[in-house]
Amino acid sequence: MTTTSTPPSTETSTAHVQKVAANATLRHYLSRVAFAIIMTLVGVLFALPMVWLVLAPFDATPSLTLSWPDWTLDNFARLAENPYALRSIGNSLLLGIGTMMIVVVLGALAAYAMSRIRIPGRDGILYGLLLLSSIVTGTAAMVPTFQIITQLGLINSYTGVLLVMAGGILPTVIFILKDFMDSIPKSYEESARLYGAGPFRILRDVVAPIARPGLAFIAIWTVVQVWGNFLVPFILLRSPDLQPAAVVMYTFYTESGQADLRLISAFALLFSAPVLIIYFIVNRRYGFRFHGGIKS
Repeated sequence: MTTTSTPPSTETSTAHVQKVAANATLRHYLSRVAFAIIMTLVGVLFALPMVWLVLAPFDATPSLTLSWPDWTLDNFARLAENPYALRSIGNSLLLGIGTMMIVVVLGALAAYAMSRIRIPGRDGILYGLLLLSSIVTGTAAMVPTFQIITQLGLINSYTGVLLVMAGGILPTVIFILKDFMDSIPKSYEESARLYGAGPFRILRDVVAPIARPGLAFIAIWTVVQVWGNFLVPFILLRSPDLQPAAVVMYTFYTESGQADLRLISAFALLFSAPVLIIYFIVNRRYGFRFHGGIKS
């Protein structure tokens, strides 16, 4: 006696497929909702300090908590009375622009040479510079740096600070700019040579205009790195008249030794404004494309 199994009906198969599709759709929907909630929470956590930065300077009694301010401009009036506050922002601009000019010029020259000249072990040199500049940070190298600057007689001078900051940033700048130089066709330079242009004129009139997005990125990145640097100017500069804003902010305390949030909040807003203005101006004019790496 034989038995035959009956195949599942078409309705059952269709219902099973619909159930699986519904479950997949539900899982996809729940994952998207969970992702949106997590990203919203992360965005709120990043936005809260920015909101405090904008509101606290106009609060008569600012605190570390976020609240609707009791609007006033007295905090900025007190800040203007401080003999070092506004001067320190000018000092920061001087250090930032000075370091940026050194880094952009020397970095462009070195990156162009690395890109166009076949140096034995070139890639190893670049990776070594980048690795050492990442491992030997400012804190680890501060003692020998202080001794060198002292022997050179550059303590309490902007020259010593500019040299130390530019030297720490240059390896990364060369590494990044080399990729921009590699992307420029050599045929442009060959055409310029036919008309008698030398290497420096080719770099200035042919290579630099094409690499402007990279140079703009390096300029802004350098200013940001110098703008918030506390350790180097704190150790190498002795005179309060020469200290930049990142160091002067450290001195904003009340007579009882508590942090003066009225001065700190107002100064923090002024401290962040120049970098944001420079960024938006350069971004509007040149735009930014980040490149990094070594091309064979």
